Amino acid sequence: MTLIEPHGLLDGPAAEAAIREGLALPLQGGPFAFMGLRDDTGAPLPLAAASAALTAPPAPFAGIARHRFRPLVMGIVNCTPDSFSGDGRAAHATAIAHGHALRAEGADILDVGGESTRPGAAPVTPEEEQARILPVIAALASGGPVSVDTRHAATMRAALAAGASIVNDVSALAHDPESLATVAAAGCPVVLMHMRTLDPRTMQQGVAYTDAAREVAAHLAARIAACEEAGISRARIAVDPGIGFGKRVRDNLDLVARLPLLAALGCTILVGASRKGFIGRITGVAEPSRRVAGSVALALEAARRGAHILRVHDVGATVEALKIQEAVTMGWTE
Repeated sequence: MTLIEPHGLLDGPAAEAAIREGLALPLQGGPFAFMGLRDDTGAPLPLAAASAALTAPPAPFAGIARHRFRPLVMGIVNCTPDSFSGDGRAAHATAIAHGHALRAEGADILDVGGESTRPGAAPVTPEEEQARILPVIAALASGGPVSVDTRHAATMRAALAAGASIVNDVSALAHDPESLATVAAAGCPVVLMHMRTLDPRTMQQGVAYTDAAREVAAHLAARIAACEEAGISRARIAVDPGIGFGKRVRDNLDLVARLPLLAALGCTILVGASRKGFIGRITGVAEPSRRVAGSVALALEAARRGAHILRVHDVGATVEALKIQEAVTMGWTE
């Protein structure tokens, strides 16, 4: 698959004017626009080469209405004792209370996970994972959309039965041979994330990319094709470049800077970079829970490049920042 990369992004009134004057095209239906295209070699292409997937809006993910300009926010509920971010909540009551608090802060989706997939993390059995998350999902599902963060088909089935409506798989439905059929049969939306290896214990070993953004996009395109072959429509798929999963600092930054490349896949785009180690490398903040400012800054950069969903720990701070960005870009109505 040839991946055409849009560049020269515009937003707000400038984007609207450029589209109106024929100088730009909408990026996945707007509110962004792009003024140029490049092929796989970096050579310029005419705007007429843009595909419908690049310019048409993807279907609302999980049927959730989008905001005027800012992305949806997915709040993280870690039901683990070993989360890298320091926010693991092993007690069910604590995790449930945290989920309610994130909703009150403005989370559009809650993402509940019971297995840490940080670099070097040891695997967890589906049985242990389910014991950690199913009561939490059941308690939170009545208040709004809940996704289950899992690599295991058995856990996907149990979580969907408990009330989850979205599957979020860091392996892009490649870890468990039953996961493609499970999601296809459930008819639910799914998040496909890029990870270099299927084992978190090895994903940071020997990391090397020639062009991280294009290699990640090509991998996700292949996983989308596998999903479609299994009966999962593109309209149900969100893609996640897997920030921090088997990448160096420069790779993570390249993925965010060139996020519009993923728009050519015609899917909803999700970015999860909250509190990641490379943010600490850049800012000098060692403690993950103190990486709020860096995480929010990166979320704003992803939002400016067309991310539809941001997966974050610090929901309140992120939502406030996005509202200011939206008001500056699109105007404020008294």
